[in-house]
Amino acid sequence: MIRRNSDSWLPDIFNDFFDNSWMERPTYTAPAINVMENEKEYEVELAAPGLDKEDFKVHVDNENNLHIEMEKKTENKEGKKHGRYLRREFSYEKFQQTLLLPDDVDAEKIEAKVEKGVLNIHLPKLEKIEKPNPVKQISIQ
Repeated sequence: MIRRNSDSWLPDIFNDFFDNSWMERPTYTAPAINVMENEKEYEVELAAPGLDKEDFKVHVDNENNLHIEMEKKTENKEGKKHGRYLRREFSYEKFQQTLLLPDDVDAEKIEAKVEKGVLNIHLPKLEKIEKPNPVKQISIQ
């Protein structure tokens, strides 16, 4: 058994039990994002398992950038205990992504919803107005 600093306020048995230095620390990874296009629209999908619509903020700025922000706080609650905590874990996740919108997106009609663990953002394209043929035929007399 490895001896720990004797100044510890917990007996060695507690240090061994609560020590997680041997555990691999999770690394932060951004949620997966898919972007699809068809004739009428773009669709953005962001993997968001366990998140609700309240955890997201989506907006378009004045430079035509789509901002997606996610923030989630979680607290492990084990009920009310008599005594003090020797260890208590909180979880906090934050993610921010900015996408430059193509010029043909109708920013006024963008919609977003969370469904089955995926944030879906619908980006409709501007309707193309058919211009009359600029060439005018002139009859020769």
